[in-house]
Amino acid sequence: MADRTAPNCHLRLEWVYGYRGHQCRNNLYYTAAKEIVYFVAGVGVVYNTREHKQKFYLGHNDDIISLALHPERVLVATGQVGKEPYICVWDSYTVQTVSILKDVHTHGIACLAFDLEGQCLVSVGLDSKNTICVWDWRRGKVLAAAPGHTDRIFDISWDLYQPSKLVSCGVKHIKFWSLCGNALTPKRGVFGKTGDLQTILCLACAKDEVTYSGALNGDIYVWKGINLMRTVQGAHGSGIFSMNACEEGFATGGRDGCVRLWDLNFKPITVIDLRETDQGYKGLSVRSVCWRGDHILVGTQDSEIFEVVVHDRTKPFLIMQGHCEGELWALAVHPTKPLAMTGSDDRSVRIWSLIDHALIARCNMEEPIRCAAVSTDGIHLALGMKDGSFTVLRVRDMTEVVHIKDRKEAIHELKYSPDGGHLAVGSNDNSVDIYGVVQRYKKVGECIGSNSFITHMDWSTDSKYLQTNNGSGRRLFYRMPSGKEVTNREELKLVQWASWTCVLGPEVNGIWPKYSDINDINSVDANFNNQVLVTADDYGLVKLLRYPCIKKGAKFKKYLGHSAHITNVRWSHDYQWVITIGGADHSVFQWKFVPERKSKEALHIAPQETLADSNSEESDSDQSDVPEMDSEIEQETQLTYRRQVYKEDLPQLKEQCKEKHRATAMKKRERPPGSGVKLHFIHGYRGYDCRSNLFYTQTGEIVYHVAAVGVVYNRQQNTQRFYMGHDDDILCLAIHPLKDFVATGQVGRDSSLHIWDTETLKPMSVLKGFHQLGVCALDFSADGKRLASVGLDDNHTIVLWDWRKGEKLSAMRGSKDKIFVVKINPYLPDKLITAGVKHMKFWHKAGGGLIGRKGNMGKTETMMCAVYGWSEEMVFSGTCTGDICIWRDMFLMKTVKAHDGPVFSMHALEKGFVTGGKDGIVALWDDTFERCLKTYAIKRAVLAPGSKGLLLEDNPSIRAISLGHGHILVGTKNGEILEVDKSGPITLLVQGHMEGEVWGLATHPHLPLCATVSDDKTLRIWDLSPSHCMLAVRKLRKGGRCCCFSPDGKALAVGLNDGSFLIVNADTLEDLVSFHHRKDLISDIRFSPGAGKYLAVASGDTFVDIYNVMSSKRVGVCKGCLNYITHLDWDKRGKLLQVNTGAKEQFFFEAPRGKKQTIPATEVEKIDWSTWTCVLGTSIEGIWPVISEVTEVTAACLSNDRKVLATGDDLGYVKLFRYPVKGKYAKFKRYVAHSAHVTNVRWTHDDGLLVTVGGGDTCLMIWAHEPEGHREYKQCDSEESDIESEDDGGYDSDVTRENEITYTIKALSANMRPMTGVKPHLQLKEPSVDERPPVSRALPQPEKLQTNNVGKKKRPIEDLVLDLVFGYRGNDCRNNVHYLNEGADIIYHTASIGIVLNLTTSCQSFYVEHSDDILCLTINQHPKFPNVVATGQVATSPSIHVWDAMTKQTLSVLRCFHSGGVCSVSFSATGKLLLSVGLDPEHIVTIWKWQEGAKVASRIGHTQRIFVAEFRPDSDTHFVSVGIKHVRFWTLAGRALLSKKGVLSTIEDARMQTMLSVAFGANNLTFTGTISGDVCVWKEHILVRIVAKAHTGPVFTMYTTLRDGLIVTGGKERPSKEGGALKLWDQELKRCRAFRLETGQVIDCVRSVCRGKGKILVGTRNAEIIEVGEKNAACNILVNGHMDGPIWGLGTHPSRDVFLSAAEDGTVRLWDIPEKKMLNKVNLGHPAHTISYSPEGDMVAIGMKNGEFIILLVASLKIWGKKRDRRSPIQDIRFSPNSRYLAVGSTESAVDFYDLMLGPQLNRINCCRDIPSFVMQMDFSADSTYVQISTGAYKRLVYEVPSGKQVTEQSHIDRITWATWTSVLGDEVVGIWSRNTDKADVTCACVSHSGLNIVTGDDFGMVKLFDFPCPEKFCAATVRCIIVAYSRI
Repeated sequence: MADRTAPNCHLRLEWVYGYRGHQCRNNLYYTAAKEIVYFVAGVGVVYNTREHKQKFYLGHNDDIISLALHPERVLVATGQVGKEPYICVWDSYTVQTVSILKDVHTHGIACLAFDLEGQCLVSVGLDSKNTICVWDWRRGKVLAAAPGHTDRIFDISWDLYQPSKLVSCGVKHIKFWSLCGNALTPKRGVFGKTGDLQTILCLACAKDEVTYSGALNGDIYVWKGINLMRTVQGAHGSGIFSMNACEEGFATGGRDGCVRLWDLNFKPITVIDLRETDQGYKGLSVRSVCWRGDHILVGTQDSEIFEVVVHDRTKPFLIMQGHCEGELWALAVHPTKPLAMTGSDDRSVRIWSLIDHALIARCNMEEPIRCAAVSTDGIHLALGMKDGSFTVLRVRDMTEVVHIKDRKEAIHELKYSPDGGHLAVGSNDNSVDIYGVVQRYKKVGECIGSNSFITHMDWSTDSKYLQTNNGSGRRLFYRMPSGKEVTNREELKLVQWASWTCVLGPEVNGIWPKYSDINDINSVDANFNNQVLVTADDYGLVKLLRYPCIKKGAKFKKYLGHSAHITNVRWSHDYQWVITIGGADHSVFQWKFVPERKSKEALHIAPQETLADSNSEESDSDQSDVPEMDSEIEQETQLTYRRQVYKEDLPQLKEQCKEKHRATAMKKRERPPGSGVKLHFIHGYRGYDCRSNLFYTQTGEIVYHVAAVGVVYNRQQNTQRFYMGHDDDILCLAIHPLKDFVATGQVGRDSSLHIWDTETLKPMSVLKGFHQLGVCALDFSADGKRLASVGLDDNHTIVLWDWRKGEKLSAMRGSKDKIFVVKINPYLPDKLITAGVKHMKFWHKAGGGLIGRKGNMGKTETMMCAVYGWSEEMVFSGTCTGDICIWRDMFLMKTVKAHDGPVFSMHALEKGFVTGGKDGIVALWDDTFERCLKTYAIKRAVLAPGSKGLLLEDNPSIRAISLGHGHILVGTKNGEILEVDKSGPITLLVQGHMEGEVWGLATHPHLPLCATVSDDKTLRIWDLSPSHCMLAVRKLRKGGRCCCFSPDGKALAVGLNDGSFLIVNADTLEDLVSFHHRKDLISDIRFSPGAGKYLAVASGDTFVDIYNVMSSKRVGVCKGCLNYITHLDWDKRGKLLQVNTGAKEQFFFEAPRGKKQTIPATEVEKIDWSTWTCVLGTSIEGIWPVISEVTEVTAACLSNDRKVLATGDDLGYVKLFRYPVKGKYAKFKRYVAHSAHVTNVRWTHDDGLLVTVGGGDTCLMIWAHEPEGHREYKQCDSEESDIESEDDGGYDSDVTRENEITYTIKALSANMRPMTGVKPHLQLKEPSVDERPPVSRALPQPEKLQTNNVGKKKRPIEDLVLDLVFGYRGNDCRNNVHYLNEGADIIYHTASIGIVLNLTTSCQSFYVEHSDDILCLTINQHPKFPNVVATGQVATSPSIHVWDAMTKQTLSVLRCFHSGGVCSVSFSATGKLLLSVGLDPEHIVTIWKWQEGAKVASRIGHTQRIFVAEFRPDSDTHFVSVGIKHVRFWTLAGRALLSKKGVLSTIEDARMQTMLSVAFGANNLTFTGTISGDVCVWKEHILVRIVAKAHTGPVFTMYTTLRDGLIVTGGKERPSKEGGALKLWDQELKRCRAFRLETGQVIDCVRSVCRGKGKILVGTRNAEIIEVGEKNAACNILVNGHMDGPIWGLGTHPSRDVFLSAAEDGTVRLWDIPEKKMLNKVNLGHPAHTISYSPEGDMVAIGMKNGEFIILLVASLKIWGKKRDRRSPIQDIRFSPNSRYLAVGSTESAVDFYDLMLGPQLNRINCCRDIPSFVMQMDFSADSTYVQISTGAYKRLVYEVPSGKQVTEQSHIDRITWATWTSVLGDEVVGIWSRNTDKADVTCACVSHSGLNIVTGDDFGMVKLFDFPCPEKFCAATVRCIIVAYSRI
C-alpha cells in the first residue's frame, strides 16, 4: 500500500518576479534599512537591492491591495481583499506579524495610513459605505468608525501637523475629518469658484492646515482648511496617481509617465519624464512614487519598479519587472539550463534566469500568448497564441523561425516530443495537430475524438504515444505521429510517460478531494526522481503530494502566496526549483525544493508563517491509520449543549406573552409566600463531560462546579458556599494563580464568563459578547492578568481577555473540531496552546488576532489535556490513546506511554507531573517523564473511614486532578470528588449521580433521609442531616424514574424504565418483591397513606395499576387517560387517586378497583389530600408562568403545613408560592441553581428542608427552609416575580406627558404646517405677457421694498452671530440646571444649544455643536475635570458631547446606539466614566470611557421609560436607574452590567411605583422620589423605609450635595404656609426645611435643583430658572421663557430694541434686547398665535388660536378692543402702514379687513375671497392700498385694500413697492428654497430694513441669510444653524 502521509520534502519561496502596479497606488516605499517594500499577489515583499535578496511576508490569504509604512519605517501595514478581509501589521526586518486587525471591513481594504506617532492606523473599506476606521493597531482595537463616502475613496492621510485630523479624497470629493471621542466627523471640501468639482486621486498634508491634492485632470489643488485656496494648473498631463511627502518636499507621479519634485512650498524643482529614458516606452504610467534623500522609487502600471538617482535622473535603473495587463498562462522551462520562459496576454514573452533572479530577454509578439514549450535540445521556443496560431522562435536571439495559423480558437497547450522530432499543438477547437520539426513544422497528423477543448498533454518516453486531457474531464490516447486514437487499453499498460502534467489518470487520483467533481486544478507536474507531485489550483494554493497518489483525497503540504488562480506550474530541469505563475496577479514565483529533510536541520527553517498552515490540514479519508476513538471522548464530542430556550430570551418572550395576557395580568395576583429557602448543600460534581475543573483555594477549601453553581466546599466542616451568578450549565472552571479568584464559563446564546472571588462569592468581572452557545475551556495567565477562553461555536473561537478591564485583547477562530483545553504560556503571556480533537496548535498574539501553527507530529491525535513544562518551549500533552507527547516549540520530540486509555487530566508540579486517566490510576512522574515515581489506584479497598459516601466502582475514569495541602484532589467521571493522601488512603468528599437524568426522588416519612433513582441505573439513599453523605447505593438492571417510601419508612418502591418496578428494604436495599406488567417506563409510584395498604404505579402507557402490598397482587387498573401519566397523589383516606397526564389533563380514580370519577373543581379543593405533587387544578393555577408556551412546570410539592407550594420547571427555576395559588400568574420567589430542567421537588417530613433534583445536571440540591420573619439579606435571596403590579402610585399629567412624548428628530422633520401643492422651486414659471425690450424708455422699475434708512449708505448684512437666547427647557427635561465656578456661572440648555450664563455680567455664551434638541445635561463634579459638561441630544443615532463649559471646546463626541435620543447622562465619582440612557424601546443603559470614546458596557435597561440614571457619588461601579415602575441597582463588573431590582416585600403593602428621581446617602443608602410624592429609602437594594408625602405631588428632582451630604428635593406642590415645591433635607431625609418660590403660580412644579454655596438653583416647569437664598429664602428669577410651545407670534417694535412673543402657553411676553431680560408678561388665558405692533408702536394686535383677536394699548396694557369673527387660528395680523386698516388672516382661507377709524367695536368692512388654502404671511404695500398674501398651497396672491379684489396682472404686481416682506413665496425669493425641502419647508422669512438681505427659518431648524432679491434657484446662503420652532423672524 502506498504511503498515505504527506511527503517529507517541502518548498520554500525563494523569489517573486513582479510588482502590483495595476489598480493599486502608493504601495512602494524605502524601509529604514534602505530595503524596498511592496507587494505582489498575496505576498508582502522586502527587496534588498544591494544584496539582491528578497524576504516574504505570507500572513495574508488573498490579494493585498493597500500598504502603509510606519513613520519609523520598520513596520508595514497591508490590507487585503476578501469576504472578511483583515489588515496585518508586520515587521519588515523579521517578516513576522505584529498585529492583525479584523472584523470590521467587508469586501476589501482600499487605503491605509499611519499617524505621525505611529500609534493609530486608519483604514478605508471597499464596502458600499466606504467605511473609514481608526485603529489602536497594537491592541487591535477600533477607536472610531464612520461611513466614508457614497463613492470610492482613493487616498487617506493623517494631518501630520494637527493631531486627530485626517483628510480623505476620492470620486468627486475631498473630506476633512476630525476624530473626537469615538466619533469621526467629516466636513466636505468646498471647491467654490477656484476649481472644478472633480475626482481627487491622492493627497499630502502640510503645515498650517494646508493640504495638497492631485486631481484627475493633472492639476494640483491646494486647500487651506476646508476651502480650495489655489490650483497648480497642468502639473501633470493627466491624472496624478501618487503623491509622496518627505523632508525635502513632495514628489508626484502621474499617468503621463512623469515624476515631478516640488519643494516644501510646492514650487517646482524638477521633472523626470520616464517615457523619454532608455527603458521608457509610450504609455508608461506612474502608480507610486517614494522620495528619500537622493533616491526616488517609481512603480508603474506595467509592474516595473524604477530607481532614480536625483543627480543622474536621465538614467533610471529598472530593478524589477513583471508581466502586466491580462492573464499570464504560458510557462516553459529550458531542458538543460536554469531558465524559465513565460508568455502572457500582454503579448510579451520573457526569459528569466533562475540563478540570477533576473529578466534576461524579452520579446513582444503580435498576439496574446497562452502557452509555451521548449524543444528537447533547447534551441526552439514554441508559443501558442490566443488567435489559434503558433510561433516558433530561436531561443538565443528570439528571431522567428515559423508562424503557422491552422486553427480559429486559442492554442492552450503544446509540447515537443522527447526525441525532438515532433511538436503537438492542442487547441480549443477540440483537436491536437502534430507538426514535424525537421520538415520546417509541416503538419503530419491530427488527433480528433475529443468532445471539448484540450487542456493538458504528455508524450511517452519513446515518443510513440500522446495522452491528452480535455475540458470535460476525459482522458484520451493517440498513436504518434499519425494521431490515431488508441482504444485498446492493453497496449498502454507498459507505456512509460516522459513527463506527467495531466490532471487525470490513476497516478494522480489523489490530487482531487474525495467527494468533489470540480475542475479547479489548473496544472500539475511530476518529479519522478523524488517521487513528488506539485499541483496548482484556482484558490492560489501550491500543493506538494507523493507521486503516484492513487487514492482520492491524498495528504499534502500546501503553500499560499498566489492569492487567486495559479495557471501553471513546472519543475526546473534539474528539479531544484518549482516555478508557478499567477493568472490575474501577473507574477512568477520561484520556489526552492528542499528534499526529504532531517527534522534537526529543519529547526532553523522558520516554518512558513501563514494563517493557513504550511503543513496541510490532514484530510480525513480512510481512517485505517487512526486509532479507534474512545467511547467517552466520542460521547463528549457529540454534546452540543444547545437549548430550546436560552435564559437570555426570557425577557422578550415574557413581553410577547404579556401582551396576550394583559387582561388577566390586571387582576389582583396572589402575593408571594412569606418564607423562603436558601441553598444549603449540593450532592454532585460535573465530571462526565468536563475536565480539570477542581482546585484547592488559597484557604484550603475546594472549588468546583455543578449545574449552574460554583461550589466552594469546606472539607473540615463539610459545608458548602455557592456562587450563584450563572443562569445555565457551567462547563469549565479555571483558578487564578493566587488561588483566590475563579473563572467559570457557561452555556448560553451569548454565553458569559464570570470571574469571582472564592471568599466573598462576588463577581469581579463578567465577560460576554464573543462566544456563542457556550464556553468550553479557560485558563489564566501566570501573572493572573489575562484569561483565555474557547467557545462552543462551529469555529471554536479563542479569545484572550484583559479580564479586569473586561476587554477583548485578541480573538481568532480556533478549529473546526472540538477544543478541549487552552493554556497560556506561563513565561510568555502572548503565547498559548490549544488541544482537542485531532488538534494541537501553538498560538501567539498579534494585535487583535492570534496566529496559530499546527504541531508537527505526522498523524494528528486527539489531545485531551496539555500543560507547559519547566521552560517556555516545553509542552506536554496527553492523548486519547494514553500517551504523553513531549513538545519543544512546535515539534514533537517523543511520546511516553502513561495510561491504558485516554489521559484526561494532568497537572505540572515544581518537580514533576501528575496524570490521571480513564484507567482510574493517578500517576506521579519526574520532570522529564522518564520515570513514573508512584501510582495510586482509586479502589474501594483503600477508601478511608472518614469518607462521605461509597465508591460506586473501582478505577473510575479520572477527569480532574489538582495538588495542594499535601494531598491530591481527584474528580471522577462518576461524579465523585476524592482526596488522595500521598501515603495512600483515599477519602471521598462529595458525590452525586453519574451521567443520565435524575427523576426519582422521595423523602423519608420521619427521618432526615431521601432516596433518588436515576438513569445511571442506581438507587441511592442520602443523609440530609449535617453529615451530608450517601448512605447506601444499589445498582439496578435498568434506569429508574420514580421512587417512594412506604408510610412506615421500612419499604421503598422503585419504578424502572422498562415498565417493571420493585419494592426493596429501605435499610438494606435488598429486593422484597418485583413486578413487570408494563412496556413503557414507570413514571410515578405511590403508597397509599396510613397503613400503606395499596401501591399505585403509573406508567407511560396511560395506565395506573393498583397493587395490594400485603398480597402482592394487582387489584385494579385505572383506565381512560389519553396520554402518559406524569403525577399521582392519594387522598388522606387512601380511597381516591388524583392523576395528571402529559396532555395537561386531570383525572380522579377510586381505589382499589380504579373506577374513574368526575369531581367538580369546587369539590376537589375540599378533599383532604395526603400529598400534593400534581401541577394542575384551580387551587394551583397561578403556578403556570406567562410563558407557559415554552416551558412546563415539571414538578410540585406542597409543604406538610400546607402553606407553601414549591415547583420546579423546565428552565431550571425552583419557585415558592403561597398555597392555595388561585388566580393566574401568582407572585413567587424564584431561585436559580439547577441549570436545565428541575425534575422533582420534595419537602422533608418536618418542612425543614426542600430537596430538588435536576435532570441533565444530575445533582441533588438541599435547600434550607427559612420561615417567615427569619430573614437575613443574602445575595441568594430570590428574585421577585415577573409581572409588575399595575398600581404605580397614582397619575400625574406631567409624568405621563414626559413618558409619552416622542421627540421629533430634525433630520426626519416634516412640515410644521399642513401644506399642499407644488413647492416654489419646482413650479414652472409662466412667461409674463410684456417682457420688456432690453433698452426701455419706460419709467424705471419702482423699488421692490420701501427702505427706511434714508440718507444712510446701504450696507448688506455680512453674517449673523448668536447673541442672546431667551428660554430654558424645563417642560420635559430634568436635572438640567447647574452651577459652575463656585456659583459664578450657571449652565442650562434650550433647543440645540448649551448656555452658560454669567450671573454678574448676565452675559450668555453658547455651545452650538449639537445638531438637534438637547435633552439632558450633567456636569463632572471631580476636581480633575473642572467645568466639564456632557449633553445628549435627540436623533436617530444621537451623540453625546462632552465639552468644556468655559472654552466651549468639544472634548469628546460619543456616537451611540440609543435610537431616538439620549435622555439621561451622569459622570462617575472619578469623572472618568459617563453613563447614558436611551429613549430607544429597550432603554439601553451604556457606560463610556468618555476621554477615549470607548464603550465599556451596555445592557437593556427596562421595557418602559427610564427617567434618570445616576452613579453613586462615591463610586465608579455602582449606579441606580429609576423610571416607570422601575428602580434598579446596577454594578459594573469588567465589561458587564449586573443589576438587581429593588426588593419591596420587606415593608407591608409597599407597591412598586413610578420612580422619578434619585439621591444618595452614606452607608449605601439610596433615595428615590416617586410619582405619589413619597420618597423611598433603600439600603443596598432592599426598601427600608418610606418618607410619606415628602411633597404633595410627584418628586421630580433630587440633588445630593457632595460636600455636606444634604439633599435638595423639588416637586409639584401648591405653595402654602408650611410647604413649597422646594425642600432642603438632612443626610437621612428625616428633617426638612421648605422654601416658597414666589412665582405667583397656583401650582409650582420644580424640574431641576442644584445646590451651591448658600444658594439653591431651581429650574421650573414654567421655564424659569430661579436662585433661592438658603438663609433668607429670597427668590431671584434669572431666566424666563415660554413654558409650552410652539411659539408662533413674534413682533418687533418699530423704533425701540424690544420685541414681543406670543405662544400657545397663553402668554404674551415683552423682551428687552439691550437689558437681556423679560420686561413684562400678559396672561391671555388662551393660546396666542400671532402678534404685531402698529406703525407708531402704540398698539399691539394679537391673534389667538381660537379665532379671536385682541388689540392692546401698549402704554397701559388695557384692552382697546377684541373681536371673534372666525372659529380657527389666526395665522397673521397686520396694521397698514398708514395705521388705518387692520388685516387678519386665518386658517379659514380668509383675510378680514377692519377699519380702525371706526372705533373699538371692530366691524369687518371686507374680506378677501378665493384664497386656495390657509393664510401664512401678509405684507402691506408702502401706500397701504395692496396686501400680498402667501398661502398654504405655495401660492402668493395680491389683493386690493380695502375692497378685497384680487390683482392678477403680473406687470401690475411687479410695480408695487412693499412696506415689508415676510413672504416665503414669490419669484423674488425662489432662491431661498433649498434642494432638500421635499419633506420640510421654509416656514418664515423677513427682509432687512436696508432691503438688501433676507433671512429665513425652516423646518430643519436652520436660520439662513440670503441676498435680496434672490430669484435664482438654490441660492447659497450664509448658514447659521439653530433649532427653532419659531415661524416668524
